[in-house]
Amino acid sequence: MKAAPAPAKDPARPVTRGERVRGHAVHLYTASGVVLAFIAAAEICAPRPDPRRVFAFLVAAVLVDATDGPLARMWDVKRTAPAINGRTIDDIVDFLTFTFLPLLLVWRMEWIPEPGWLWLAPALLASLFGFANEGAKDEAGGFFRGFPSYWNIAAFYAAFLSPWGNAAMFVILAVLTVSPVWFIYPNLAPRPWKMPLLAGAALWLVLLLAFLPRYPDDVPEWAVALSLVYPAIYTLASFYLKRRADSAARS
Repeated sequence: MKAAPAPAKDPARPVTRGERVRGHAVHLYTASGVVLAFIAAAEICAPRPDPRRVFAFLVAAVLVDATDGPLARMWDVKRTAPAINGRTIDDIVDFLTFTFLPLLLVWRMEWIPEPGWLWLAPALLASLFGFANEGAKDEAGGFFRGFPSYWNIAAFYAAFLSPWGNAAMFVILAVLTVSPVWFIYPNLAPRPWKMPLLAGAALWLVLLLAFLPRYPDDVPEWAVALSLVYPAIYTLASFYLKRRADSAARS
């Protein structure tokens, strides 16, 4: 027997105390990423920073970022905690953990030619404009416009490249950040793509975490190459799904 459908949300219904507490708890959960960012920053500023510890805290911030959106939608925080703008909190934390701290780590570890700021400034500026761009996230379609500021991932792989290779990578990604290319947002991907993309991302994250004990000097080259399979699939899937969505819109 089919279960009865859930009752529709009534926007006119008064918000209960429990709902209000739950809504603010989601905002607090989102904001916890700034604490993880602070701990990562403290490690970067240490006399001998350990990039493994930095990435461990940045991964924790990614997990918060990946789960707070579904919670916010499920518990309708725009209605239950409207005085707090969760998107603002999310953008601040994301800029710190996805952009500023990963690029600071690249500079601190000297994975970039001198002067490091010259090669990283385009990434910082492009990412900042990306976060400020009202059209950067198409939630209805499930896409990001431009490279979605995954600088934490670029920073992770920077340990395996030469300084000049990193300079080229960061400049190219900075250009892509402000370019009219689209990348799928896995949490909002259409069916049947959503679950494979999310499952692939989870397996890929497990693989990168497995690198950490030996990161960066003792990770086998074949393992690094294997870890690039999912980013390649994600990129190709993004282009395919965007092209399909545009074709459907024109028809």
